[in-house]
Amino acid sequence: MTSTHTQTSSRIAFIGGGNMATALARGFVQSGLCQPGNLYIVDPGEATRDTWQAYGAGTAAGCDAGLVDCKVWFFAVKPQNMRVAIDAARPFLQADTLIVSIAAGLRADTLAGWLGTAEQPWTRLVRSMPNTPSLVGAGATGLAALSGVTAADRTWVTQLFEAVGKAVWVRDDEALDAVTGLSGSGPAYVFLFLESLIQGGIDLGLDAVQARELALATVQGACTLASQSDDPLHTLREKVTSKGGTTAAALGLFETDGFEGMVRRAMAAAAERARQMSCELA
Repeated sequence: MTSTHTQTSSRIAFIGGGNMATALARGFVQSGLCQPGNLYIVDPGEATRDTWQAYGAGTAAGCDAGLVDCKVWFFAVKPQNMRVAIDAARPFLQADTLIVSIAAGLRADTLAGWLGTAEQPWTRLVRSMPNTPSLVGAGATGLAALSGVTAADRTWVTQLFEAVGKAVWVRDDEALDAVTGLSGSGPAYVFLFLESLIQGGIDLGLDAVQARELALATVQGACTLASQSDDPLHTLREKVTSKGGTTAAALGLFETDGFEGMVRRAMAAAAERARQMSCELA
């Protein structure tokens, strides 16, 4: 089948019109991949629909025949609401509909069975794990595809998610659990670290504004340097760390308190919770 998804005239549906749908859809429009009039938003909230209508998108309170003309459907509802949303949308599936799920904890084979049948699951399906920095165009998204997703589909989905940040394809659901533990939950780890930096600055005598500005600039600057430098991270770290100096004193305490191991255990806990959720929601 020849894909036409790369055409900016392709209609894209969002089943669920909340924050992540907003981030993605506006990114698509701003990057020129889609026009507001080619968006179709299904959401029961009247205020949400009013906002989308003002943006120029088509809307519906529930799944209806408007989905038929949409070649890509993003399911952007809470995981616990996914089965109901899929049941409502299934009558309007077409043979060439590409499904993209952004719901955490719902495995591809579970979704494929709900969209199709146990005997004939819907394999034109991409699972995605975006994160909240997508709201400002700086997201990191993991993607995994079932066998019915074509090379052209992958290219199109990559373009869509790269409109709001970085997109990385991984092999399967298990790898997406790892994505959840790293980039999906990762912004919260960084926010906690930033909170600690800010409070540490205040404890050492800076005011709250000074501490916040310096903490944000430090983390942003370090990330920019890491992304632009050819040096590995340990080399960059060593360049900051003079023997017997201030940084060495701080890093020594991190090592004594097991900072690296704590981060790894936290990530493993998030990935394990993703696996547990997949069993609870199946």
